Amino acid sequence: MDLVVNEELKAYIDPLTAEEYEALERSLLAEGCRDALVLWGDVLVDGHNRYGICQKHGLPFETVQNPRLQSMEDVHLWMIDQHLGRRSVSDFQRGVLALRKREIMAGRRARFLASSPAPEDLPPDADTLAPAVSEGPAVPEPWPLRSREDIARAARLSSSQVVMIEKIQKQAAPELVEALKAGSISLNAAAVVASLPADEQKAAALAGKDALRLVAKCVREARRKAAEAGAESSEEGSAQQPDELAALRAKVAALQAENTALREQVSALRSQLEEAQSA
Repeated sequence: MDLVVNEELKAYIDPLTAEEYEALERSLLAEGCRDALVLWGDVLVDGHNRYGICQKHGLPFETVQNPRLQSMEDVHLWMIDQHLGRRSVSDFQRGVLALRKREIMAGRRARFLASSPAPEDLPPDADTLAPAVSEGPAVPEPWPLRSREDIARAARLSSSQVVMIEKIQKQAAPELVEALKAGSISLNAAAVVASLPADEQKAAALAGKDALRLVAKCVREARRKAAEAGAESSEEGSAQQPDELAALRAKVAALQAENTALREQVSALRSQLEEAQSA
């Protein structure tokens, strides 16, 4: 049976690692394809890896239609919900999926509100009229994922973790994201490193796990000292003596020097990586 493989759907969820793919292949060869592939018409929705392995080895498989899918948005939402419930999905991946779901539901809500007549536009006897039949499935109320807490619950994360994931999505270099997905850096540390310029993030990520840990530690320390200096400056206020102001300025200068040193460390790591690759 030939199915339609939509490349956009295939790439919608992060692919398996090489080890995970090999484990799945061994399982299918030993036990066969026990779970049916899910279809939307003739489009494959769930089971892309199993389908590819079955095609490769000539293994039989079964398919099942999902009658609830009416649009590509429905397909996306169904895929997201399926993966949010899987234990093998990482915290970062669950957060990204929940944020995607929020975007889809926000778009649906906006379209629903835009198409709904304002109360003043309704006829006087509107409350006695039968509701009009709408095209497509009704959009449910209450609208899910309208707050960061909603997203955190859907992804089984804390609100602070959702904030970190949002920051990483907006600021992280692709190499840093890949390092996070590979487990080379924690979610918290990745959010810290994501505050650096993109080229420095890339250099740290390519230099490996130890370099990422060092960079994250240096950034945290610089932030801590900057916060302490700022708090001291605020407490002292305008009553400070010139020598005290000079001391604070010296602290700020020292922090700037530490930041420069951090950049130099990242640059040195980058140079070492380039030398190792060219050797």
